[in-house]
Amino acid sequence: MIQHIVLLKLKPDATAEQKAALLDGLIALKDTISGIESVSGGDDNSPEGKQHGFNWGFVMTFADADARDAYLPHPDHKALGQQLLRPIVDDVLVFDYEI
Repeated sequence: MIQHIVLLKLKPDATAEQKAALLDGLIALKDTISGIESVSGGDDNSPEGKQHGFNWGFVMTFADADARDAYLPHPDHKALGQQLLRPIVDDVLVFDYEI
């Protein structure tokens, strides 16, 4: 399995509605892209102060590397990025590892 971690620096004017729409859209990808095992995400609430400006994130678990690799260029993933993510994000950090 592959753990796909995405951390976002949201624009200061990103609304709660936009964040909810992004998370809903990510969760909906489970129904259209095979190999996505789970999706979760939300606002940072760590007390450690080591976020370096990243204030929202999500984690996706894929069945395997092939499923992750099929997700990356998938049209539904690309559309979600264009419509829901890019308008509210200043920076993105992605980190994947095998579990």
